[in-house]
Amino acid sequence: MSGVAIVDSGGANIASLVFALRRLGREASLTRDPAVIAGASHVLLPGVGAAGAAMARLDETGLSGLLPRLSQPVLGICLGMQLLFEASSEGDTPCLGILPGRADPFPASPERPVPHMGWNRAVPGSGDPLFAGLEDGAWFYFVHSYAVGPGECTIAATDYGGEFTAAARRDNFFGTQFHPERSSAAGSRVLANFLAM
Repeated sequence: MSGVAIVDSGGANIASLVFALRRLGREASLTRDPAVIAGASHVLLPGVGAAGAAMARLDETGLSGLLPRLSQPVLGICLGMQLLFEASSEGDTPCLGILPGRADPFPASPERPVPHMGWNRAVPGSGDPLFAGLEDGAWFYFVHSYAVGPGECTIAATDYGGEFTAAARRDNFFGTQFHPERSSAAGSRVLANFLAM
């Protein structure tokens, strides 16, 4: 296996992710090619936008069948993390089904506008190596309208009118609801920890 593959699922945060990886000394290829993704040392699944449209792009390229079978480290970011779960209530969209759970919308309120946008703390709960070297309650950057409630795969939680999953893991599959590529030193450490696996 060689190289880092970024799955081209139509996400808008690709350039900042490529730059963040480059700052860590790693080059990455943006691809929809199943062979390149299967042969990569690490796979990143970014995403911004609607769950249904992102899943349609993965279905068109056969990646919705490939991704759950990967054995190398895989990191879903923002919508990419939500796609790792069973479903999203956004358009009642079936997702990849790697992690148990469902993404649901935040209820809007005057005190907590939706989308949840800006810096918030993530509190790790399991000592997962994805958060090695970070203090509890490190700050990360979030932009999202849907979230997955805490569950068996939650490795860090954030509060925004109630707890939700800030990061999740099952075996070699990881997800962050926050954007590590936009989260300064803490986000860079999360990416470095992922690339070290």
